[in-house]
Amino acid sequence: MGVVIIGVLLILAGVGGFFYMRHTKSELHAMIGTETLSIPQLEDNRRISDELGARGGFRKVSEVVGAAHPRPEGALVSEISKTECVWYRYEIRRQYERVQYRDGRRHYSKHMERVAEHTSSAGYALIDDQGRTIGVDPNGTKPEGVEQTVSRFEPSSGNDNQSMELFGVRLPNFLSSGQNSTIGFEYKEWVIRPRSRMYILGEVHDKIGPLVIGRPEQGGHFIIATKTEDELRHSRSQRHRLLSIGVIAATVLGLVVTVIGIVR
Repeated sequence: MGVVIIGVLLILAGVGGFFYMRHTKSELHAMIGTETLSIPQLEDNRRISDELGARGGFRKVSEVVGAAHPRPEGALVSEISKTECVWYRYEIRRQYERVQYRDGRRHYSKHMERVAEHTSSAGYALIDDQGRTIGVDPNGTKPEGVEQTVSRFEPSSGNDNQSMELFGVRLPNFLSSGQNSTIGFEYKEWVIRPRSRMYILGEVHDKIGPLVIGRPEQGGHFIIATKTEDELRHSRSQRHRLLSIGVIAATVLGLVVTVIGIVR
């Protein structure tokens, strides 16, 4: 029976890999098929839309490139490293040891759980070489290729039976019983600094007046990256190739293992 379960899991892994492979291929085709437009070109398209009586209704799927620029209120400051940025994300995980009793003996195992995370939602802008700008609505999307400013582990102080506060958020009491003790906390943070070169694939609109690029309303890909389009295409091509091999291997091996388990 155990062999059959392994076979089924391999088949399921192949199915999951197939859908991920299709998504990767769709992203690649979107980048190939979408035109990179300059800010003046987008403004011209919006002007034509206004002349046709669709003021505020301009929509155009496009790629834009430029340097990250803070919002009018100024740059953000990341929570952990206090880095000036236009976008940041942090994640804090708790590592703990669990004690279980089986067969009259103690068994220790280490586990991780996420206890805090946050992604900034404030908009920012891209600015081209001539100083023209377009707004960016990040909409919770995780950018690719961003800088990691923090990656560290801090051992517990031994007060894991007390609640603690992180960045103004009070976390719960971690010690629910004598069978669960905190080892320490893992801190990670990522940022996009001002002036970082960026590539964005999304939908440009003028709902609030100035042009803004964000997630397409009717569905579609929304990619934000501090990489070039060529780098993104190359990574997607490599990923698709590896996934195609993995999907075939996992599916065939899963079928073989399942059949062997059944006939045994």
